[in-house]
Amino acid sequence: MTAHEAPAYRAAGVDLDSADEVVRRLKPLAASTRVPGVESDLGSFGGFFAFPEPGGERLLIASIDGVGTKMKVARLTGRWRDAGYDIVAHCVDDILVHGARPLFFLDYIGAGKLDVEAIAALGEGMAEACREAGCALLGGETAEMPGTYVEGEIDLVGCIVGEVRRGRLLPGDRVAPGDALIGLASWGLHTNGYSLARRVLIDEGPGIDARLEDGRTIGEALSARHRMYLPAVAPWLDRPELHGLAHITGGGIPGN
Repeated sequence: MTAHEAPAYRAAGVDLDSADEVVRRLKPLAASTRVPGVESDLGSFGGFFAFPEPGGERLLIASIDGVGTKMKVARLTGRWRDAGYDIVAHCVDDILVHGARPLFFLDYIGAGKLDVEAIAALGEGMAEACREAGCALLGGETAEMPGTYVEGEIDLVGCIVGEVRRGRLLPGDRVAPGDALIGLASWGLHTNGYSLARRVLIDEGPGIDARLEDGRTIGEALSARHRMYLPAVAPWLDRPELHGLAHITGGGIPGN
């Protein structure tokens, strides 16, 4: 994140400095719970845990994330299924950067009042993405908490667990000067930066129904799915030529 971007996010209600401070405070707490098998520190895209087996060749990679304020766009457009797809794709991509393939996924849905149709559509999107990724939608939690969540809003969080063999782990230290850098195009803004995007394009901009040059509305463009990169990258995961991966989400290119 560059110095001039932080004030823009702060004006949109997002305090990046506080987010960094929270991570700084939580790191030693997480470290205090370390048990045999843990092979990573708090702060990477996924946490590493060795299978309890002779040799410890297989590692579990776990990650958790949310769709954030993109859910507000889903409410305005009614594209809940796309948001369900988003959360799985985001989590799959987060562990993919370590070379891991997903095993199973769990979700958390929170709302002040349950909207059955919206939540069913979220489930359809999550199931679609899980089938595409080849992982199981193993379970989840749906919580109705009036007074905690703003009426009409839905919160969506996902947790994923995958595996990778130790020799195929991509920690990033293989990257060296002279390596070729290949970028894969996203389908939109992924699931990050939506507080700022909504402020600029909806709250203070042309509005969600305004048309773009390509014919889409701003609402449709902001609802573009978080691309799942596993299908494109999977054939390369076992190739020695692949030295590292980066999932460009919060923080942009400098932060990832």
